[in-house]
Amino acid sequence: MSDVVQTIASFLEAVHPYDSLPRDELVRVAGCFSRREVPAGTTLYAAGEPAEGLFLLKRGGVEVLDPSGGLVSLLSARNSFGERGLLRDGLAVTTARTTEDSVVLMLPEAEFRHLIAEYPAFDRFFNRGRGGEGRKTDLTTLKVADLMARKPVTCGPDTPVREAAALMRDAHVSSLGVTEGERLVGIVTVRDLSNRVLAEGRDPNAPIRDVMTADPVALTPDALGSDILHIMLERRIGHLPVVEAGQLVGMVTQTDLTRFQAVSSAVLIRDVAGAETVAEMAAVTARIPQLLVQLVGGHHAHEVVTRLITDIADAVTRRLLDLAEAELGPAPVPYLWLACGSQGRQEQTGVSDQDNCLMIDDAATEADMEYFARLARIVSDGLNACGYVYCPGDMMATNPRWCQRVRTWRDYFRGWIAKPDPEAQMLASVMFDLRPIGGAASLFANLQHETLEAAARNSIFVAHMIANSLKHTPPLGLIRGFATIRSGEHRNHIDLKHNGVVPVADLARVYALRGRLGAVNTRARLIEAEAAGVISVSGARDLIEAYDLIAAMRLENQAALVKSGRKPDNFLAPSDLSDFERSHLRDAFVVVRTMQSAAGHGKGALT
Repeated sequence: MSDVVQTIASFLEAVHPYDSLPRDELVRVAGCFSRREVPAGTTLYAAGEPAEGLFLLKRGGVEVLDPSGGLVSLLSARNSFGERGLLRDGLAVTTARTTEDSVVLMLPEAEFRHLIAEYPAFDRFFNRGRGGEGRKTDLTTLKVADLMARKPVTCGPDTPVREAAALMRDAHVSSLGVTEGERLVGIVTVRDLSNRVLAEGRDPNAPIRDVMTADPVALTPDALGSDILHIMLERRIGHLPVVEAGQLVGMVTQTDLTRFQAVSSAVLIRDVAGAETVAEMAAVTARIPQLLVQLVGGHHAHEVVTRLITDIADAVTRRLLDLAEAELGPAPVPYLWLACGSQGRQEQTGVSDQDNCLMIDDAATEADMEYFARLARIVSDGLNACGYVYCPGDMMATNPRWCQRVRTWRDYFRGWIAKPDPEAQMLASVMFDLRPIGGAASLFANLQHETLEAAARNSIFVAHMIANSLKHTPPLGLIRGFATIRSGEHRNHIDLKHNGVVPVADLARVYALRGRLGAVNTRARLIEAEAAGVISVSGARDLIEAYDLIAAMRLENQAALVKSGRKPDNFLAPSDLSDFERSHLRDAFVVVRTMQSAAGHGKGALT
């Protein structure tokens, strides 16, 4: 194996979905890549031209533009691009241009199609934007339980028709389940009220039993979407009750099916890009909870779900930047909008606040800074209106402290590293998760590299960062139990964010610091840390599997809350889990606690 192929193979081991390939196949695929070193400003391909192959960014930065020149995304190392043309008609649908000196790998189209055909992980990853989010969200193969949008609204058989109609109106539903106790005895729809009451001049005070469809056909939660389609088409009906052990547990309608087929991250991003007002964008982001339910119901990996949801936040931010510049005029000097927190790590779920900042070219005058203060206010207010609420800790570009020239940011990082007091530890933890969203990415590239190098060399700073990473601990109780919240709104619950995913994110940040690794995403940091020898293979694999379980359970809980008509949050009642689920969740927390203990005792590489 040549040195070039070995280098590419080592790189691919830390890139999904290549990390799922058998070792021999990964080496073979590495030999199929061509490697190019290209200067900043190079157009790699243009919209409308034949697609050359699949591109993979090894080092540097790339901006992807739509046919009109609008920014679609800013890419960094390990991002793939160019697949849209390969998956469509062979012509590129976007333009890709380097924003800095870069190293780009290119996989020929024939090899890309071979991987799509032979390896399900590639099919899921690259086909997620076609016809929904991939084959696993095919309507016909999903279970009915994953299609139910909300709890059913019911009434008793003696309920007057007028009251039933008012109940449907107030609940914004087009059907009611008619129940005696918990048993389903009938169903009534808006069409029934029209055809059987209004059209026939019936008494609106008559009992609903007189106009309902008695003993309607029903499905169980484990039936498939294809069953719904077949029954609706054969019987020409638009509502199907879902019954388990005789009890009505849900209702699936034609509207649910239409909504499911219409919601995908690609559709939402398209609608955001075309929005002319903040209100229009807010209407788009209001559909994110339904997207979350759909993606979780499709059994996608948690890192795919959170990446797709974060992509929407990125698109909203860039569109708000466009609207701000349209209102204020072009920026007087180059600037860069960055996200930190969960958006920075590409780990947003169904509930997120905003964490962001602005880096501005050193040439900016005081008058220029006024421009950027106004820009920050427009964007931050827009994000809040779209559901990304203001950060409680004021970690936003509207805070003058986080809207500064690059030289000030450089001084910030140097100061935090030189004097790692508690505030410095907290701020450094947040700012090590920065990711460029819109603007001149080159303003951050050198600063990120300099900061990682300086921080890794300072053993005192690293020690403080390790100590800071141990502040959030898994909710482990005595005698194989959980330490649940003892009082308040979330009594007897555990916090899957602060005591679940955050401890792993904190550890991953420390590993990235030790290894001078540029990755920001938690899972990517763990994979790179293993490849770099920062943590042992066994320790990394255990921690990744624990993180996968915790993060997936967090998303499943949020999706369940949305389906029940509530807002998603991060709190889970262990009593809602089966014994099997509780056992595995606790085992995952034990792994996290063990890795925290190892890090605290200077044993970052568990064996």
